[in-house]
Amino acid sequence: MQRFSVTVVRVAGSCKEVAWHGDRGDGVRAFLVRLPSGARYWTVLDENLAVVGEADAFLRHLRFGRDCSELTTRSYAGAIALFLRWCARTGRDWHSGIEHLALFITWLRHAPAAASGIEAVPGSGGELLAGPGAAPVRGARRVNLVLTAVRGLVAHAVAAGTAPAGLVPLVYEVADQRDLPAEARGDDGRMAWRLRARHRLREPQAGVDRASDEDIVALLRACCSARDRLIVLLMARAGLRRGEVCGLRRSDVHLLPDSAALGCAVPRAHLHVVRRENPNGAWAKSRRQRPVPLDFLVVQAFDAYEFERMGVPQAAASDFVVVNLFREPAGAPMPPDAINALVAAASRRAGLARRVTPHQLRHAMASNLADSGAAIDEIAELIGHSSVSSTQIYVHPDPRRLRAAVERVGSPRDLAGRGR
Repeated sequence: MQRFSVTVVRVAGSCKEVAWHGDRGDGVRAFLVRLPSGARYWTVLDENLAVVGEADAFLRHLRFGRDCSELTTRSYAGAIALFLRWCARTGRDWHSGIEHLALFITWLRHAPAAASGIEAVPGSGGELLAGPGAAPVRGARRVNLVLTAVRGLVAHAVAAGTAPAGLVPLVYEVADQRDLPAEARGDDGRMAWRLRARHRLREPQAGVDRASDEDIVALLRACCSARDRLIVLLMARAGLRRGEVCGLRRSDVHLLPDSAALGCAVPRAHLHVVRRENPNGAWAKSRRQRPVPLDFLVVQAFDAYEFERMGVPQAAASDFVVVNLFREPAGAPMPPDAINALVAAASRRAGLARRVTPHQLRHAMASNLADSGAAIDEIAELIGHSSVSSTQIYVHPDPRRLRAAVERVGSPRDLAGRGR
């Protein structure tokens, strides 16, 4: 195999630097693209390192047309690469593959890395021979995420005129609104169409996978620095995503009782989550800026961290809040992946039975808000959900609250004595 470090490809008349990680091998794969402007997104290359044009156009549209994050394009590129590898290994072009999505779903659920990965070699035992009788290797949620990316590819290619319009009814049930109640139709009287995905697996109902309060306390005790404790608290007490933590600037943090002198009308201690292009790849998921109130624990953590940070002269010039203090390059903003490593290491040192993830800390914040009686719109605003439907999972009470609700109801004799 030939070793590559960087490959330069030409797409749509513009030169793009495409990062290659590892050895060249057969199969379609996702690649990271760095544009001359510094912006990055993920695309899909075939086994000859040629850009898959329809996939690249869709992924560029996601990143720059819809302002999605680099991480979103990475997820979609990996999903599309899976679909295109299946098409190639079953002797189909991708247009024909759309006609057989049910077969793709079966393959996706049951094909391990030996069959679905880049290095799988046809005829060497990597094919999927067992169907639904084998244990699934991918859950319903993962399969549905892949199907979402494939449907997006179809819709974009059809809209751009690079794929036949007949592909849309294969992935969506297309209907007009005439069969809807009058209250559900638009007021303008024009014909409207609605789409519903044809292929979707039922995802099992599960409770919120949150970090417990005991887990959070154990993590804080296991942190080796004031910076690390601040990071944990920003996720567990302010509900920030890891990309929002790493993209936080010092100018976004207002700890004064009154920030009017800074041009900010939000009272008391708070921070602002702002979407920006950051050199460390950090990204705020929500397009809308939001203020997040901070409690005294987070404010104290900021104070302790500021003293620690002052001991690293290289950090003085950086406007980023979370920077490297103990490794090179000192003062550089921490990348989001470093947050995962930090929390995983603290979990090990704390001796926790399971490894806590950054998103479980965020879930803990939202769940604690719901348990304390916060309204669903308040929770959605604080944790940055664009729709309250995404927040609905937090308002379902856990079994302990259900038990407490039952025990608050008195006996029939007591209720009868009160005239009920």
